[in-house]
Amino acid sequence: MMGDLSPQEIEGRVRKIWADVLNAGEGEEDATFFELQGQSISAARIVARVEDEFGVVLDIGVLFNDCDAGTLAREVAATAQRS
Repeated sequence: MMGDLSPQEIEGRVRKIWADVLNAGEGEEDATFFELQGQSISAARIVARVEDEFGVVLDIGVLFNDCDAGTLAREVAATAQRS
């Protein structure tokens, strides 16, 4: 499903999922998972949406390393390349 998406398009879509699930507001674009009060249910929701949208299998553990949206987007792109 990743097809011809550029890294910028992947990051934009991941950031939208991130903001939707974690209710990230203006000025919180670079906040980490735990700074945005991320919990296991929000991690599961993010992973499910990313997997649905991009057709990749993502390790939920990446979120518990307290990543930010940009880091998650890079992980999604790397996972897609390995697939």
